[in-house]
Amino acid sequence: MTKAVCPGSYDPVTNGHIDVITRAAELFDEVIVAVVNASVRKTQPLFDAEERIAFLEEATTHLPNVRAEAFDVLIVDFARRVGAKAIVKGLRAISDFEYELEMANLNRRQAADIESVYLMSGPQYSFLSSSGVKELATFGGDIEGLVPDGVARRLKEELARQRT
Repeated sequence: MTKAVCPGSYDPVTNGHIDVITRAAELFDEVIVAVVNASVRKTQPLFDAEERIAFLEEATTHLPNVRAEAFDVLIVDFARRVGAKAIVKGLRAISDFEYELEMANLNRRQAADIESVYLMSGPQYSFLSSSGVKELATFGGDIEGLVPDGVARRLKEELARQRT
């Protein structure tokens, strides 16, 4: 059985994330969507890990070989713990490539037995990021079709709550 992890903050999950997860689910027997619960790179998440996991579970109900789980260790350590042999990430643009090349090499240095696999973003998602969606939603922009419907509702609720 081949297992892969798809790590990320998923704050919030976008339709671009779902596209990559769906495609990974076609390549691997099991995909664990690894939701980072501690990050030195990002700001404080808008949604806690449990809610991000719930968003992912709702958005991937059509994928029986996908589950979501929080992690707060090195991704290679998490991959080993769940028995995964691959780390799957999506690439949107050359700017993603630079960062991901660095991460792939650091991960390979820590765990040469775990392969980094990259899926190119579909053109309809090549511009899409969680931070961009949050910015659009903050200023009343249209986020329909960018995130799952339940995420769009919660995002609008959370941002409205923060403004009051």
